Amino acid sequence: IPGIGHKYYLQFTTEDYRSRENVGNCLATVLFEKGNSPPAVTINCVDTKDEKQIQEEDNKFYQKIKQQTKPIIANDIPDSYGNIEPAFEPVWALAVVGSSKIMWEKSTENLSYSMAQVKSAKQWIRQDDFVEFDYTVLLHEIPTQEMISCHLRVIWLPGHPLKVKYFCASENQWFEETSGMESGSAAGILQEKEEIF
Repeated sequence: IPGIGHKYYLQFTTEDYRSRENVGNCLATVLFEKGNSPPAVTINCVDTKDEKQIQEEDNKFYQKIKQQTKPIIANDIPDSYGNIEPAFEPVWALAVVGSSKIMWEKSTENLSYSMAQVKSAKQWIRQDDFVEFDYTVLLHEIPTQEMISCHLRVIWLPGHPLKVKYFCASENQWFEETSGMESGSAAGILQEKEEIF
């Protein structure tokens, strides 16, 4: 779009990160405006997985975390050989979802990110129904090949938008985000500065 930027039209499928099965078909438009980041994204997905099955899997995942009597504390997920202990899969999964918000906000038309590793994770035992974790994650920046360290706090309850606060080593301010009206939505982003994590 002359004078504005580049607009892309995408058609793609989504997959379950564990089973690698196709769970949805999506259509999206992505607008990279000159000098603006993150991109403006409009997306519409049709789940190929039954909604009830998704909710059941979310609840099993949630119960596994919530049943902890002692906080989960973990380091180096995956380990140096690329392995993830089964007990830490829910911790990894929540970090992947939380980190996706950071990657979306920091990505540009020529710069992208993937999550390389959870360096540390700590669960906070809450009195309410939500689960909460603090993470230090390493993001792989492409094409620079740099590893960016970010701290994030993730708060989640099935059926509610995921809440993410983060701070990356290359920045000097906090960002707080709450996804939109549905779980997994990328709408309704709110940014605010904070002095203490």
